[in-house]
Amino acid sequence: MARTKEFDPDAVLQAALELFWRRGYEATSMADLVEHLGIARASIYATFGSKHDLYLKALDRYGELNAPVLVRELSAPGPALPGVRAVVRRFASEATAEPSRACGCFVVNTAVELAPHDPDAARRVDLGWEHLETLLHSALVRAQAQGELAPGRDPRALARMLLVLLQGLRVVGKASADPTARVRDAAEQALTLLD
Repeated sequence: MARTKEFDPDAVLQAALELFWRRGYEATSMADLVEHLGIARASIYATFGSKHDLYLKALDRYGELNAPVLVRELSAPGPALPGVRAVVRRFASEATAEPSRACGCFVVNTAVELAPHDPDAARRVDLGWEHLETLLHSALVRAQAQGELAPGRDPRALARMLLVLLQGLRVVGKASADPTARVRDAAEQALTLLD
């Protein structure tokens, strides 16, 4: 008779996500995972695969948790630019507020630590960024169609600029001793491009 799992895989995956997010991939050992998750190494391997597999599953979970928030903010009915502005300001606020500032963005962290040499991680980072760019682009196209954005503006180029800005805000927020003015000013200057 097969044994049933004595732990909740979803709760364990969330705990792994939090540990990897806080410490990074390389700085998190299997021993750290065993201690933090409270399950045996064999259970981790049997349920999630290798440390790398678990990291990728945690990264996927991060995307699943954050995507609905962005969809809601950027796809709300009515004027589209207020949603775009709210996303930029939220990213700026999160980039400078504790505890989110200390952890940064899990996707950005992965982009810096793993993507240059890990094709699986790079693919997930790119998919996350593509999703955000697509949501921004759709909102900006709507804004243009509704007369909120000048007809001569390029919604795709603006979406790409905002994507790079948002990821940069996260990096500066995490790496700077006092990022508040720098992040706030960059976000507000970028928003003037939407006027």
